[in-house]
Amino acid sequence: MPTHPARPAAARGSATLVALIVAVSSFMQNLDGAIINTSLPLMARSFGVSSVALSLGITAYMLAAAAVSPLAHWLSRRFGTRTVLVGAVLLFTAASVGCGLARGLPSFVLARIAQGAGGALMVPVGLAVVMRHTPPSEMLRITAYTVWPALLAPVIGPVLGGLITETIGWRWNFWLNLPVGLLGAAAMLRVVPQERDPGRHPLDLTGLVLCALGLTCLLAGFQRSAAGGAERDVALGLIAVGLLGGWAALRHLRRHPFPLLSLGPLSRPSMRYASLYPGGLFRAVFSSAPLLLPLLFQLGFGLSPAAAGGWVLVYFCGNIGIKPATTPILRRFGFRNAMLADGMLVILSPAMLAIVTPHTPKPLLAALLLFAGAVRSMQLTAITTLAFADVPGPERGAASNLVSMLQQAFSAAGVAAAAFSLSLFQGMLHDATVTLPELHAAFWTAAGLCLMGTLGVVWMPQTLGREVSGHGT
Repeated sequence: MPTHPARPAAARGSATLVALIVAVSSFMQNLDGAIINTSLPLMARSFGVSSVALSLGITAYMLAAAAVSPLAHWLSRRFGTRTVLVGAVLLFTAASVGCGLARGLPSFVLARIAQGAGGALMVPVGLAVVMRHTPPSEMLRITAYTVWPALLAPVIGPVLGGLITETIGWRWNFWLNLPVGLLGAAAMLRVVPQERDPGRHPLDLTGLVLCALGLTCLLAGFQRSAAGGAERDVALGLIAVGLLGGWAALRHLRRHPFPLLSLGPLSRPSMRYASLYPGGLFRAVFSSAPLLLPLLFQLGFGLSPAAAGGWVLVYFCGNIGIKPATTPILRRFGFRNAMLADGMLVILSPAMLAIVTPHTPKPLLAALLLFAGAVRSMQLTAITTLAFADVPGPERGAASNLVSMLQQAFSAAGVAAAAFSLSLFQGMLHDATVTLPELHAAFWTAAGLCLMGTLGVVWMPQTLGREVSGHGT
């Protein structure tokens, strides 16, 4: 039979280009969320409000994203993937400009709501496009491009945000999204395929309300759970309502003939292991690192924000430095073996950070941070790729929506658990503020959660994801 060598190469090049474009838009969204915390004091001063009041902008973004994200798959099927993806990027970009132009808290919160709505659609729709057109043999390589925004943005965001705020003003943290967003939208118009569902099923409004209610209440409860007194009671109530709404949503989605979200992908072992347990638990622990590390260096070691940012960048270098080796390792040993070995190292990394002190030699501290960043990156790449390993092409749109929603929930839970543990240990030790002992205890807690995650890897089948990794074939 005649061969066409140019065709596979073109397909690989197209998939790579789409993945890079989607990764850039995802990085823009992740970076925006990471840098705003460093600008809060100056923003609050310019608006004439307190920093606590201005945190409403962060909450508004998170809740808007949670409410809109269940719609991503249905919108892309109804209006087309390219239309929705380009529209989401343009909405996010326009809202970013609005954030920079805001003169008061109300206008800023409205712009953040629009930002959250756009950001909620970018990641799941973009990921669905990438995964739908990526053959199993290329999935490891392509997934590597989609993972780096989650690795880079939370680490470099605070450093970059602080630098921009101190030099040219906090508004430029938002305005810099304008050229990136316009270039990204133009590239998507040229590269991203337009796909839609000819069936055009009606919107499952009940499913939308239940999914949005469950996710927003869970995230809001997680965010406020570290507070004390009556506010913690409110947070626990929101979490309870969120769990109840989630249960009702699952019950409804299983019975509806045309559900808003298909739960079919969760029947695939790779999706369950990667997105729920142990993958979800690992993701929750990893999401706490951008919170705990700056606190360790500033409150525990007494360093300045700039010096603390420098040490966090060392951790970031470990995240990136291991990337060229992740694909060969997974191909050589397979998902289960690689994740089990790396899981043991992941346990070790927070345990080592739980014993460092201001007197730890700097070369040793740098080596520990590089090691912790490298093993985190390896495990995050593995669980992200594994999620789609056994999911057939037609189901990957729904799968990407489920993955995105679960990532939001586990990431918020991880940050909340870290903040709650600090508050708990602070009360147990009767300290007025968080100090080094509380931070050490939080890292020991993280090590214990990593142990629980690694035990879950033990139960994973040896053959899981073999078609993607090629291990043993």
